[in-house]
Amino acid sequence: MAVSAAVPLAGRPRRITILGSTGSVGRSTVDLISRNRDRFTVEALTANRNAKSLAEQAVALGARFAAVADPTAYVELKERLAGTGIAVGSGPAALTEAADRPADLLMAGIVGAAGLAPTLTAIRRGRIVALANKEALVCAGSLFLREVKRHGATLLPVDSEHNAIWQCFDFERVDAIDTITLTASGGPFREFSTDQMRGVTPQQAVAHPTWNMGAKISIDSATLMNKGLEVIEAHHLFQLPSERIGIVVHPQSIVHGFVTYKDGTVLAHMGSPDMRTPISYVLGWPERTAYPAKGLDLAAIGRLTFEPPDETRFPGLRLARAALISGGCAATVLNAANETAVYAFMDDRIGFLDIAATVEETLTALPGGRMDSLDDVYEIDRQAREIAAGIVAARGRAFTGRNRNETK
Repeated sequence: MAVSAAVPLAGRPRRITILGSTGSVGRSTVDLISRNRDRFTVEALTANRNAKSLAEQAVALGARFAAVADPTAYVELKERLAGTGIAVGSGPAALTEAADRPADLLMAGIVGAAGLAPTLTAIRRGRIVALANKEALVCAGSLFLREVKRHGATLLPVDSEHNAIWQCFDFERVDAIDTITLTASGGPFREFSTDQMRGVTPQQAVAHPTWNMGAKISIDSATLMNKGLEVIEAHHLFQLPSERIGIVVHPQSIVHGFVTYKDGTVLAHMGSPDMRTPISYVLGWPERTAYPAKGLDLAAIGRLTFEPPDETRFPGLRLARAALISGGCAATVLNAANETAVYAFMDDRIGFLDIAATVEETLTALPGGRMDSLDDVYEIDRQAREIAAGIVAARGRAFTGRNRNETK
């Protein structure tokens, strides 16, 4: 994994840029910085289109630059920040500008493929990049790691599972490690039959039993595709093949990851299901940043349970592993098709089970290709979304008809 010595700060506060500051990870990062103003300053903040929240964050944290990805939100952002001295921008180029500005650490919290280019910009500047955007490694893992090595950048994992494994992983003696294991809560439909899942709604799918996350990630957790994406991410971060990366369902979400050593020793990381825990660790790394977390009371919890995942009811796991093994741009196709299908489900255009089915059909139609540059990634991503959109349209017509029949 691309972890190196911390950047010396010579006693000054660490300068932070947050991509996606109004999202779930971004808000948690802002909260932690607000509680530790003597340790951090803010260089730049970005959001998709929430100009109001972005402007409020920028003023509160004294950011130097704020940008929205959606150009239609630019006028509102500019008006809200008028007279503050905070520079503003909009569009993809402004996100890249935010990532290019001087900072000690960049929090890559933009969800989806939109975070690829700005995150890569920070890597090429040799920054410490706290990676909460798993799609960067899913879509372009080999490209990213090549650039990390070339430019001397540092990747720090923010996902709770990867962060947990990182803290238990002996990088000095990798040969002593047998396997790593990611835990999964199982989502809200862990005990649902396939027939029950056929009729679930977006509102049910976003109601995660233990984590407070954004809608898209919550639905990925409900399908367990999120865990499949994390297997791909773990492969790139820890340089282990698919067969040495396990998944276990752990409904309490207290144990976040395991590292199993060749002598049978298992090191596990435990913590409350709160994203501020891994975020606080990467913000202050190699030191730890305090925040008012509720401590674990294992006696009160009483019981921790584990079970194997069901890849029949949750085929996203199988599809993700197959994409990882296939290599090339297969994981890019997987991610693009999944994003397309998830947003269609959120809009009530397809059913819950249609998400994985759409991904599988897209992978069959477009198995992938070479990945020599970011342009290759974008082109495969575009093709996959186009194919997935056609599949969604066909499945949507059947879904609408099924709903009409059920209400008669």
